[in-house]
Amino acid sequence: MKQAFFTRCLFFITGILVLSLGITLTIKGQIFGVGSWDVLHIGLAKSLGLTIGIWSILIGLAILAFDMVVTKRFPLPGTFIDMFLAGIFIDIFNYWLPDIDGFGMQLFAYVSGLILLGWGCGMYMVANLGIGPRDTLMLLMVHKLGWSVTRSRTTMEVTVAILGFLLGGPIGVGTALMAFGLGPIVQFALTFNEKLFLRLTGVKSAVV
Repeated sequence: MKQAFFTRCLFFITGILVLSLGITLTIKGQIFGVGSWDVLHIGLAKSLGLTIGIWSILIGLAILAFDMVVTKRFPLPGTFIDMFLAGIFIDIFNYWLPDIDGFGMQLFAYVSGLILLGWGCGMYMVANLGIGPRDTLMLLMVHKLGWSVTRSRTTMEVTVAILGFLLGGPIGVGTALMAFGLGPIVQFALTFNEKLFLRLTGVKSAVV
């Protein structure tokens, strides 16, 4: 049991680190546009101040409040841990990583970030210690509407991108790519990490 819990914690923390790095890399590859949620976060940061990571946390709190109203359940502690750690890690990585110039380097940063973001999501969700607000919303759509992870994630990303654009956030071809491409990456990462977790612990962690 202790080994299984340690493995869950390892998947959880590593996944959050990976997805936070992925988010930051997509922001550094800014000429292609940013992810749907970051369109909103950046727009809010530019117009109202605070950092991208802080706005990520504040929006997360609003989503959790909505989820609690719909499900009548209080989120797991890991959900709040994920929300705060992701926001903090994004600001740390954004400070540490230099701005990237040049088409080729920004393309590499964006594509790498997209893959890492999707992989990190699938990895930490398998730990089943509580998932972040946005993934909570995605799984709420899966369970309430009977949609797949891919369909739920894509619908969510497109809707948020439109809202962020209306609020003045930056969008580009990369925004559309993330809206339609992130769902399949998360789906693949979930399947792979589910099998890896089962192999390491002998415990099946069915998230969806």
